[in-house]
Amino acid sequence: MSSSPETESGRLPRQPPAAHAEGVWKSFGQTQALQDVSLSVRGGECHALVGRNGAGKSTLVGVLTGLLKPDRGTVELHGEPAPSLGDRAAWQERVACVYQRSMVVPWLSVGENIFLNRTDGSLVHWRSLRRRARQLLLGWGFDLDVDQPAGELSVEQKQIVEIARALSIGARFLILDEPTASLESSAIERLFERVRRMKENGVAILYISHHLEEIYEICDTVTVLRDGKRIVTAPVADLDHDRLVAAMVGGELARAQDAVAQRGDASGASRLEISHLVVRSPLGDANDISFDVRAGECLGLFGLRGSGAVALADAVAGLLKPVSGSIALDGRRLSTGKVDRALARGVAYVPEDRHARGFIPTLGVRENLTMPILERLSRFGILRASRARHAAAPIAQRLQIVSSGWEQPVEELSGGNQQKVVVGRALVSHPELLVVISPTVGVDVASKEALLAVIDETRRGGAAVLLVSDDLDELRICTRVLVIRRGAVVSEFTTPPWDRQLLIAAAEGFESAA
Repeated sequence: MSSSPETESGRLPRQPPAAHAEGVWKSFGQTQALQDVSLSVRGGECHALVGRNGAGKSTLVGVLTGLLKPDRGTVELHGEPAPSLGDRAAWQERVACVYQRSMVVPWLSVGENIFLNRTDGSLVHWRSLRRRARQLLLGWGFDLDVDQPAGELSVEQKQIVEIARALSIGARFLILDEPTASLESSAIERLFERVRRMKENGVAILYISHHLEEIYEICDTVTVLRDGKRIVTAPVADLDHDRLVAAMVGGELARAQDAVAQRGDASGASRLEISHLVVRSPLGDANDISFDVRAGECLGLFGLRGSGAVALADAVAGLLKPVSGSIALDGRRLSTGKVDRALARGVAYVPEDRHARGFIPTLGVRENLTMPILERLSRFGILRASRARHAAAPIAQRLQIVSSGWEQPVEELSGGNQQKVVVGRALVSHPELLVVISPTVGVDVASKEALLAVIDETRRGGAAVLLVSDDLDELRICTRVLVIRRGAVVSEFTTPPWDRQLLIAAAEGFESAA
């Protein structure tokens, strides 16, 4: 689609809304009800939608994609009333959503994924399909092999396939839901270039993200939701960072930040000792790495994806068996490659992907929180529910987990509350060593501060913390940071606050970072 003509002033002419929702009210299962929300996204505009987990963003996306029906109000797409909920083809022609979790079919090729469910039952002309897919990708500046199986693609490439699929149908209203959550910095910059290209071609974009710096870099307008209500809609340039955060969370952020700011210095004997560790992993190898973590210390491991930092953490937690080297806890060698032995020795683990490793979605909040200590709560093999509630209540209160009750399935909670359950499950056993990987991915600002405050409180209580992250906000609770590159420790930083540019330079191999 060609760019819209420019006016004499050099600006694009005002375009009708690609999407407009007004007076939307919705209560669906455990989702947040929206209360008289109005939102307009225009062609050629990148409109940010921000708010805490549970603010109503997912409900609004459901309404705008035809998955939920408003109790009251109107939804218009490109100036026309939205189709009925049953007319999925009409919705797909008007709006598309690229979700945080990939929706590509891994065993199909790139081309097949782009034109998925578009054959209306007729025979497929494969040569024509590949040609059309190739033309579409090249037309939007995407460089992918249309014959490559989607399962072999990177996270960034899968995202490209989903965007290309939406554009191939003809949708000119695109919703990007946490699009950078699993991308490295270089991939994020490429995504921003694609967003700018789509804007130039008249595509309307609703951009959902917890990373506020992205809002200021790529978005034109921002709408803040809180507790199902629209708090403010304004040009990004007119809403500074402090006002934006205040609109999202009010006074809760300051209280959580104060808790983190009160942390003390690390002290104590060496708790975790890594000696000449070699680990092989699809996530990146670790080669002959040695370091220690003291009681009361939070050691950060910073590295780009594939650096080997995640493999190290998985080895300490017992998920991977090292090829060689040793892991010792409080001076005693730890049996490697055995999660149960690590748990028994006081090691707790918070994974990067909460959906794959963090919780059992169909079980309730109490059951997920107390899973590591079931033996302590049982007598003669029978779980005592009163003891389980007594054990879960303090950690749920400490993390401010919001749910309808102990038995509510964790899959029904907001992303931020799911992550709190994952962290709570790790802390319920009062670990001697806490291993955490990107603990605040995909959560809102206030939940992020609450999680970091609890992790820091655990450190100040005498536990050792090993934190793997490439997020400077997470690393600020660390007392020391090691930079991992290609499976080796290449730099050590001991004096906070940490300089992100120096960390990245060290991770990418620039001598100036040493």
